[in-house]
Order: sequence, then structure tokens, then C-alpha cells
Amino acid sequence: MIGTEVLVVGGGLAGSVAALSAAREGAQVTLVSKSESTLQQASGLVDVLGRVDGDLVADPFAAIENLADDHPYSVVGTDALRGGLALLDDVAGDRYRGGDRNALVPTTQGTVKPTLRYPASVAPGVAGDGRETLLVGISTDPDFDAKRAAESLDGTVPGDVRGVTVRFPRLRDDAKRTRYAKLLTEDDEFRDALVEKIAPKVDGADRVGFPAVFGEDPAFVRAELEERFDAAGEPVSVFEVPTGPPSIPGTRLRDLLRHELEAAGVELVTGVPVVDFEAEPAADGNDAGELVTKVVVDRNGARVPYAPEQVVLATGGLVGEGIDSERDRVYEPIFDLHVPHPEDRYDWSAEGAFGDHAFARFGVRIDTDGRALDAGGAVAFENLRAAGAVVGGTDTAAQKAASGVSLATGWRAGTRAATAVNQS
Repeated sequence: MIGTEVLVVGGGLAGSVAALSAAREGAQVTLVSKSESTLQQASGLVDVLGRVDGDLVADPFAAIENLADDHPYSVVGTDALRGGLALLDDVAGDRYRGGDRNALVPTTQGTVKPTLRYPASVAPGVAGDGRETLLVGISTDPDFDAKRAAESLDGTVPGDVRGVTVRFPRLRDDAKRTRYAKLLTEDDEFRDALVEKIAPKVDGADRVGFPAVFGEDPAFVRAELEERFDAAGEPVSVFEVPTGPPSIPGTRLRDLLRHELEAAGVELVTGVPVVDFEAEPAADGNDAGELVTKVVVDRNGARVPYAPEQVVLATGGLVGEGIDSERDRVYEPIFDLHVPHPEDRYDWSAEGAFGDHAFARFGVRIDTDGRALDAGGAVAFENLRAAGAVVGGTDTAAQKAASGVSLATGWRAGTRAATAVNQS
């Protein structure tokens, strides 16, 4: 039996924040996950609350005051969200930008995404200041049609937006984004040739946006490209446009968090799905349900038991398999936690791709301390908290709130788990 004070299950943003929060409060923390972090599939943007009822939100904290009582933000409070944001700001340092109001970040799809924190390499491209923009697409990358994205943005944001597509020099048609990143970071001749191709197309633009392929040190790449544009007589600001998976900005954020977790003494164990658990009644006089006493993981076919004092569940939602379903029920598969859902399966979704789908709100419910609740609204396990997409109650995708909910619930779960350990 492996002892640990706080066991975090899940290595995404919520699990990382929970583990780091608990460790910084002095707890001994182990983080286990069945696979690599999903952050490398994410954009690297940190969306807190971008839309409510379809309308853009400028001030997320003001909008949170009007959310439903069962929304995760309403349950854990804005202090938890600010705590999670403060932790992120400390981890990211000058690599991220943002304040208390959303910025509109252009995307490769030609839309703008309201987000509260965004990489510094993205900042020069934030929409709304009226500067003329040139978007540069890569002919071998079908995920970013720069001309089409520019046409869409040109009709929705201040300032002219144009798009061009170029063939990056010395690259095969099947080159991965990591190959672009490596050449941009390490090869002077590659940067020279690329700017030589693009400079004649700048034509007075104030800034030039590239798909997010600037590697591990985007500040260096931006400075190198800007220096070359300036030498070519086209002084511009250079920025990245966030892309879909595989995402280099998402990978950067993953690496930042991993570095901080290791520095804080968190034990990271990857490739070990949880396959079983044991619980026992809580102490007499305590009406908070049962206590999780053992969590069993599968390590290459061997059952390895952990004996945690506190557990944080951060395994994701329906997409991440943290929530599962059968024909007649929806449930959380590790601890069989209650997931509210309509009894009739036909009510789980609505007509139309963008309808009000009940499944988008599926997830466990939590109390103000982050503890998972049972079907009657009582605490299911006194020492089990939930964080991130496994927590339901709202459609975080429609609200552009997924990262913020992960920060708020992760910070709440981690700090309260550490407090419980310190008080035991």
C-alpha cells in the first residue's frame, strides 16, 4: 500500500491546479493519470466566461453574479476563481497576458474568442484596436486557410484584415508543426527565406499573424522575425494565432505546469488508470458519508493500491471519459458518483447541433468545499473532491468557460484537501 496525503486523479488543467494548490499548502501530493495531459490538445487560451445566452461577455466577474445557483462558479465562489487565476499567473509569469476583462483573440477559423488569459505571443494580435493585419497561412497545413479566416475577420473586427498563403521553405508536404517550430527556433537561413517571401505582401500592415508554430521560446522567434521584417523595410508586430490539436501553445502550458509540479515535490505517475477503490463509514457523529480508504491503479497489469487521506477527482467530462453512460443512466465510472440527467434518453439532447443539450451539462455536483454529492444532495465521500470537466451544471463549451471552471474547482479542491490534511 502506497501512502500519500492527497491523491489527484487526472493530469489535465484541473488536476494540475489541484495538485499544485495542495502541494503549495504543504501537503504531500501524488498525481496519477491514465494518459498524457490533454493540454497539448488545447489552444493554450484560458477562457473564463466568454458568452452567456449567446452574448459576448466583456467582464466575466460581473457576469458571474447573474449565473444560476448550481453553476460551478456560483457553488465555489469567485474567490476560488481568483485563486486559480493567481496560481496560473504565478506559474506563467511573463509568458501570459490578461486582466479582469476579456480580450478578443482571433482564431484560425476566422472568429474571435473571448478569453481572459492568453499567451504573450498571441497578445499583439488581439482584435479591437483597428490595426491592419496580415494573416499568413502555410500551404501544407490545411487547418488554417488564412485568406478565408481574414475575410471573416475583416467583416467583424475593426481594421483591415488580409490573408496570404505561402509555402514554407525546405519543408515536405507532410511536415508536422513541431518541424516548423524547430526550424523557426534554430535556423537563421530558414527565417531569412521565410521573411523574404512574406515581406513583399505586407503592404503597410501593422502586424503579421502566423499559425502558432513558434516553438518552446516564442518570444525569441517573434523578435527574430520582427528584426528581419524591419530590415526589409516592413516594420511590423508578429504574433501567433492559436491552432487546434496538436497545439504548441497548449504543450507550452502543459510543460510550465509540469515544471512547477515537479518543483513543488508532486509525484507524477502517468499511464495508470484507476480500476478500483474501497471505502468505509466515516467516524461516528460525522454525517458527511463515507471515507475513501484505498484507490487501486493498474500499472502494466499489476494492481497497485494507494492509501490517500484526501482524493481529488479530475478525470474530465464525457469527452475525456470522466463521465460515462449506458442506455438508461449517466454515471461517473470510478467511484460511481451521481450524475443528474433526464430519465428519458431522448431528452439528453436537443434538435440542432447548437441546441440546448442536456448532455453538455452532465457531471457530478459538488458543495462549496468541492466535495462530490450523492443523489440526495449529501456529501458522497467525506474526503473526495471533484474538479474540472467532471463537474457538471453548465455547458462550459457554449459559455467559453471550461478553463476557468477547471481553475476555480481545481484550486478549491486542492486547497481544501490540503487544509483537511493539515487539520487531521
